[in-house]
Amino acid sequence: MNLTLRINKQFDDSAETKRQSRDVLATPIAEAIQAMAECLRQDAKILCCGNGGSAADSQHFAAELINRFEMERPELAAIALTTDSSVLTSIANDYDYNQIFSKQVRGLGRKGDVLLAISTSGNSTNVIAAIEAAHARNMVVVALTGRDGGKMGEVLKPGDIHICVPAKVTARIQEVHLLVLHCICDGIDHVLYGDKK
Repeated sequence: MNLTLRINKQFDDSAETKRQSRDVLATPIAEAIQAMAECLRQDAKILCCGNGGSAADSQHFAAELINRFEMERPELAAIALTTDSSVLTSIANDYDYNQIFSKQVRGLGRKGDVLLAISTSGNSTNVIAAIEAAHARNMVVVALTGRDGGKMGEVLKPGDIHICVPAKVTARIQEVHLLVLHCICDGIDHVLYGDKK
């Protein structure tokens, strides 16, 4: 086994997936930036959720907004619904794991807020439940998925934004998700604060 060749293939596959995704995703990413920037401009907030690697992406994104991305600017309101172990375990224990995000959306979400819902397959039941809860709160949903968008793509409503990575390999989808989130962070900063560094 030649590990160097195997590693090179990972890099090449990742780069090719990003190239294929660029033209497909540029428009929905721009729409997500505008929706989130308007939400923040109106003093509303962004709620983020996902499982596993998507939970890590939710937390990463919220941290970039609350703290900063690449420019010095005021803190921006974002909450990762994946971080409070007491809330997560109490909901999972007392009710059902599939409600760990939706109950938080109903408790924290308000009209004008945005839900960032992340799932590589688009089939995470608890993320779909969060989308439905966001709709009940008249929130805009930005869905970040892969493959064919799964069931999440089916429950989105007009006004929601679907960023679906055109790939089937989970690792490749996750790599593009991270790039998408960085594009959104950069775009929000640009829309709200211009090009100052």
